[in-house]
Amino acid sequence: MSKRYDQRYFDTWYRRRGIGGAQRLARKVALAVATAEYHLERPLRTVLDIGCGEGAWRAPLLRLRPKARYLGFDSSEYAIARHGAKRNLHMARFSDFASLRPCPPVDLLVCSDVMHYLPLKELDRGLPGLAELCGGVAFLECFAREDETEGDEDEFQARPAAFYRRRFQALGLRQVGSHCWLAPGLADSTAALELAPAGA
Repeated sequence: MSKRYDQRYFDTWYRRRGIGGAQRLARKVALAVATAEYHLERPLRTVLDIGCGEGAWRAPLLRLRPKARYLGFDSSEYAIARHGAKRNLHMARFSDFASLRPCPPVDLLVCSDVMHYLPLKELDRGLPGLAELCGGVAFLECFAREDETEGDEDEFQARPAAFYRRRFQALGLRQVGSHCWLAPGLADSTAALELAPAGA
Protein backbone atom coordinates (compact mmCIF):
# COMPACT_ATOMS: atom_id res chain seq x y z
CA MET A 1 0.00 0.00 0.00
CA SER A 2 1.22 3.49 -0.85
CA LYS A 3 -1.02 5.10 1.76
CA ARG A 4 0.80 6.57 4.76
CA TYR A 5 -0.71 6.26 8.22
CA ASP A 6 1.45 9.01 9.66
CA GLN A 7 0.74 11.82 12.12
CA ARG A 8 -0.84 13.91 9.39
CA TYR A 9 -3.30 11.10 8.61
CA PHE A 10 -4.40 10.68 12.24
CA ASP A 11 -4.54 14.45 12.79
CA THR A 12 -6.71 14.86 9.69
CA TRP A 13 -9.19 12.04 10.16
CA TYR A 14 -9.34 11.49 13.91
CA ARG A 15 -8.79 14.98 15.30
CA ARG A 16 -9.71 17.67 12.77
CA ARG A 17 -12.51 15.74 11.03
CA GLY A 18 -13.35 13.63 14.05
CA ILE A 19 -14.48 10.44 12.29
CA GLY A 20 -17.23 8.94 14.43
CA GLY A 21 -16.43 11.00 17.52
CA ALA A 22 -15.77 9.91 21.09
CA GLN A 23 -19.41 9.20 21.97
CA ARG A 24 -19.95 6.98 18.95
CA LEU A 25 -16.75 5.08 19.71
CA ALA A 26 -17.83 4.61 23.34
CA ARG A 27 -21.16 3.13 22.19
CA LYS A 28 -19.36 0.83 19.75
CA VAL A 29 -16.99 -0.40 22.45
CA ALA A 30 -19.89 -0.94 24.87
CA LEU A 31 -21.75 -2.94 22.23
CA ALA A 32 -18.76 -5.19 21.54
CA VAL A 33 -18.04 -5.73 25.25
CA ALA A 34 -21.67 -6.51 26.06
CA THR A 35 -21.97 -8.94 23.13
CA ALA A 36 -18.80 -10.78 24.12
CA GLU A 37 -19.82 -11.03 27.77
CA TYR A 38 -23.34 -12.14 26.89
CA HIS A 39 -22.04 -15.07 24.86
CA LEU A 40 -19.13 -15.92 27.15
CA GLU A 41 -21.39 -15.60 30.23
CA ARG A 42 -18.63 -13.90 32.23
CA PRO A 43 -16.72 -10.60 32.36
CA LEU A 44 -14.37 -9.83 29.52
CA ARG A 45 -10.68 -10.44 30.28
CA THR A 46 -8.67 -10.13 27.06
CA VAL A 47 -8.87 -7.95 23.94
CA LEU A 48 -6.78 -8.08 20.77
CA ASP A 49 -7.09 -5.07 18.43
CA ILE A 50 -5.75 -5.68 14.92
CA GLY A 51 -5.30 -2.52 12.88
CA CYS A 52 -5.55 -0.55 16.12
CA GLY A 53 -4.07 2.73 14.83
CA GLU A 54 -3.30 4.86 17.88
CA GLY A 55 -5.18 2.45 20.15
CA ALA A 56 -8.40 4.48 20.25
CA TRP A 57 -10.36 1.52 21.65
CA ARG A 58 -8.10 1.16 24.70
CA ALA A 59 -9.34 4.05 26.88
CA PRO A 60 -13.11 3.49 26.51
CA LEU A 61 -12.57 -0.25 26.91
CA LEU A 62 -10.60 0.15 30.14
CA ARG A 63 -13.18 2.59 31.49
CA LEU A 64 -15.72 -0.22 31.19
CA ARG A 65 -13.42 -3.09 32.22
CA PRO A 66 -10.35 -1.75 34.08
CA LYS A 67 -8.91 -5.25 34.59
CA ALA A 68 -9.09 -6.26 30.92
CA ARG A 69 -5.80 -6.88 29.11
CA TYR A 70 -5.58 -4.87 25.87
CA LEU A 71 -3.09 -5.70 23.11
CA GLY A 72 -2.94 -3.81 19.80
CA PHE A 73 -1.17 -4.25 16.47
CA ASP A 74 -0.85 -1.81 13.59
CA SER A 75 1.35 -1.16 10.55
CA SER A 76 1.70 2.57 11.28
CA GLU A 77 5.28 3.34 12.30
CA TYR A 78 4.09 6.70 13.66
CA ALA A 79 1.37 5.19 15.89
CA ILE A 80 3.66 2.52 17.33
CA ALA A 81 6.58 4.91 17.92
CA ARG A 82 4.36 7.50 19.61
CA HIS A 83 1.93 5.34 21.59
CA GLY A 84 3.28 1.79 21.57
CA ALA A 85 4.97 1.64 24.96
CA LYS A 86 2.19 3.45 26.83
CA ARG A 87 -0.76 1.70 25.17
CA ASN A 88 0.69 -1.79 24.52
CA LEU A 89 0.70 -1.38 20.73
CA HIS A 90 3.03 -3.35 18.46
CA MET A 91 4.07 -3.34 14.81
CA ALA A 92 2.46 -5.81 12.40
CA ARG A 93 0.75 -5.77 9.03
CA PHE A 94 -2.59 -7.50 8.64
CA SER A 95 -0.99 -10.19 6.47
CA ASP A 96 1.47 -11.01 9.29
CA PHE A 97 -1.41 -12.77 11.04
CA ALA A 98 -1.04 -15.57 8.54
CA SER A 99 1.52 -16.87 11.06
CA LEU A 100 1.67 -14.34 13.94
CA ARG A 101 0.07 -15.67 17.12
CA PRO A 102 0.96 -13.12 19.82
CA CYS A 103 -1.40 -14.47 22.48
CA PRO A 104 -3.90 -17.25 23.22
CA PRO A 105 -7.40 -16.78 21.73
CA VAL A 106 -9.00 -13.67 23.23
CA ASP A 107 -12.46 -12.89 24.56
CA LEU A 108 -12.87 -9.96 22.14
CA LEU A 109 -11.02 -9.55 18.87
CA VAL A 110 -11.36 -6.12 17.24
CA CYS A 111 -10.65 -5.27 13.62
CA SER A 112 -12.41 -1.98 13.06
CA ASP A 113 -12.35 0.09 9.86
CA VAL A 114 -9.43 -1.85 8.38
CA MET A 115 -10.39 -4.64 5.98
CA HIS A 116 -12.10 -2.49 3.35
CA TYR A 117 -8.76 -0.75 2.71
CA LEU A 118 -6.74 -3.94 2.25
CA PRO A 119 -5.73 -5.46 -1.09
CA LEU A 120 -7.31 -8.87 -1.63
CA LYS A 121 -4.05 -10.80 -1.24
CA GLU A 122 -3.25 -9.22 2.14
CA LEU A 123 -6.81 -9.68 3.38
CA ASP A 124 -6.91 -13.37 2.50
CA ARG A 125 -3.50 -14.02 4.06
CA GLY A 126 -4.39 -12.53 7.43
CA LEU A 127 -8.03 -13.53 7.90
CA PRO A 128 -7.52 -17.15 9.05
CA GLY A 129 -5.30 -15.86 11.86
CA LEU A 130 -8.08 -13.60 13.14
CA ALA A 131 -10.47 -16.54 13.38
CA GLU A 132 -7.87 -18.61 15.25
CA LEU A 133 -7.14 -15.77 17.69
CA CYS A 134 -10.80 -15.23 18.58
CA GLY A 135 -12.11 -17.27 21.50
CA GLY A 136 -15.29 -15.27 22.03
CA VAL A 137 -16.60 -12.51 19.78
CA ALA A 138 -14.92 -10.75 16.87
CA PHE A 139 -15.96 -7.17 16.15
CA LEU A 140 -15.20 -6.98 12.41
CA GLU A 141 -16.32 -3.54 11.27
CA CYS A 142 -16.25 -3.43 7.47
CA PHE A 143 -18.01 -1.19 5.01
CA ALA A 144 -19.23 -2.51 1.70
CA ARG A 145 -20.25 -1.37 -1.75
CA GLU A 146 -23.87 -1.12 -0.60
CA ASP A 147 -23.06 1.36 2.18
CA GLU A 148 -23.15 5.13 1.98
CA THR A 149 -19.82 5.86 3.61
CA GLU A 150 -18.42 9.15 4.79
CA GLY A 151 -14.73 9.69 5.39
CA ASP A 152 -11.46 8.45 3.95
CA GLU A 153 -12.05 7.00 0.49
CA ASP A 154 -8.39 6.70 -0.50
CA GLU A 155 -7.76 3.04 -1.46
CA PHE A 156 -11.26 2.06 -0.27
CA GLN A 157 -12.11 -1.37 -1.74
CA ALA A 158 -15.80 -1.28 -2.73
CA ARG A 159 -16.57 -4.96 -2.29
CA PRO A 160 -20.11 -6.29 -1.80
CA ALA A 161 -21.20 -7.28 1.71
CA ALA A 162 -21.58 -10.88 0.52
CA PHE A 163 -17.82 -10.96 -0.15
CA TYR A 164 -17.05 -10.48 3.56
CA ARG A 165 -19.85 -12.76 4.75
CA ARG A 166 -18.57 -15.63 2.62
CA ARG A 167 -15.03 -15.26 3.92
CA PHE A 168 -15.99 -14.94 7.58
CA GLN A 169 -18.40 -17.88 7.42
CA ALA A 170 -15.82 -20.04 5.64
CA LEU A 171 -13.61 -19.63 8.72
CA GLY A 172 -16.40 -20.85 11.02
CA LEU A 173 -17.42 -17.40 12.31
CA ARG A 174 -21.17 -16.85 12.76
CA GLN A 175 -22.81 -13.43 12.59
CA VAL A 176 -24.74 -12.18 15.62
CA GLY A 177 -25.39 -8.64 14.38
CA SER A 178 -23.86 -5.14 14.30
CA HIS A 179 -20.43 -6.24 13.04
CA CYS A 180 -20.18 -8.94 15.73
CA TRP A 181 -19.20 -12.52 14.87
CA LEU A 182 -19.03 -15.53 17.19
CA ALA A 183 -15.89 -17.65 17.37
CA PRO A 184 -16.33 -21.10 15.83
CA GLY A 185 -16.46 -22.82 19.24
CA LEU A 186 -19.38 -20.71 20.52
CA ALA A 187 -21.92 -21.02 17.74
CA ASP A 188 -23.30 -24.36 18.94
CA SER A 189 -24.33 -22.89 22.31
CA THR A 190 -26.54 -20.12 20.89
CA ALA A 191 -30.27 -20.01 20.26
CA ALA A 192 -31.36 -20.32 16.64
CA LEU A 193 -32.66 -16.76 16.38
CA GLU A 194 -29.45 -15.26 17.77
CA LEU A 195 -27.57 -16.20 14.60
CA ALA A 196 -27.94 -14.82 11.10
CA PRO A 197 -28.70 -17.64 8.65
CA ALA A 198 -25.55 -19.19 7.19
CA GLY A 199 -25.00 -17.91 3.67
CA ALA A 200 -27.21 -14.84 4.24
